[in-house]
Amino acid sequence: MIKNKSIPTINISSIVKKSSESKKNNKIIKKIENACIDVGFFQITGHGISLKKIRNLCKVGETFFKTNKKNKSKLSPKKWNKNNKNVYRGYFPSDVNGKEGLDIGDLKVTKSFSNKINNQYIEYIDLKKSFNKKDIKILSDYFDRVFNLSETLFKCIIKIYKKDPSLSKVVFSRLKTLSTLRFNYYPKQTRPVEISKQDGVPLGCETHVDSGIFTVLYQDKRGGLQVQNRKNKKWYNVPFNRNALVVNTGRALEFLSKNKFRATNHRVLWNKKERMSVPFFFEPSFDFKMDKHFLNNKGSRDNNVEIYEKFLNKSLKKFIEYKR
Repeated sequence: MIKNKSIPTINISSIVKKSSESKKNNKIIKKIENACIDVGFFQITGHGISLKKIRNLCKVGETFFKTNKKNKSKLSPKKWNKNNKNVYRGYFPSDVNGKEGLDIGDLKVTKSFSNKINNQYIEYIDLKKSFNKKDIKILSDYFDRVFNLSETLFKCIIKIYKKDPSLSKVVFSRLKTLSTLRFNYYPKQTRPVEISKQDGVPLGCETHVDSGIFTVLYQDKRGGLQVQNRKNKKWYNVPFNRNALVVNTGRALEFLSKNKFRATNHRVLWNKKERMSVPFFFEPSFDFKMDKHFLNNKGSRDNNVEIYEKFLNKSLKKFIEYKR
């Protein structure tokens, strides 16, 4: 049974520092493997992103959500702002599913690159419409750091299969990755988004699994995040740790690992007090071929391999905020 204390906390500092192969690193990788198999959730410390940088990031988000509707809607997708061309990235209001959100893609993507590549998910958002230069720099720095951290975690997965960690470059290309930095702002919700059909608990965010490889989350001190035990189906709190980032597995990793690392149901409890969380969805390049033999074998045995863009498109259909 998953108790709070059995959602493991793993110190990954020696891996982040890129120490040479050692028994210590192998033990850390084994802990990550076990956590992915047993729970699908774990917390990491020693991740190399300072608490000061995380707090600065949170301040940027908090300040944005406190601005007026006009300022926020400057970044809204076309569905909520007809003057904009973006469809996938940007700000969405709380009347969609009880929370406000801001989705930011790779900040290295320029307007010219977005036009050139002409992909539905590779959108350029002019953050200068709503953020000052200092805040944009904070956003860009965090995206770089959490992307690199996520790739380090994925390299651990590759090592579990005794393959060359450089294979991660095949999966993730910075300008083509569909990774998303999101700010979830939960206002003082007057009513829950839904009532759990399983146990009747009021929720601030619906029960779901994530689409990508990993989600790396900094959660608010108010907590509220819960994970479901795969065996007894009961729900358990993910405890708040100001020095830790919460990591969970997604559907893409489940697929590539042939269900070894399954995506786990999670949800957020209804809380009448405002709170904010900052998840980073680590996702492959849009044109990466989702070959289920990628980790397990050298070559593909399937000629009908779909690219990640199509895999994601199917996954997003269950989320109300992406019905645009």
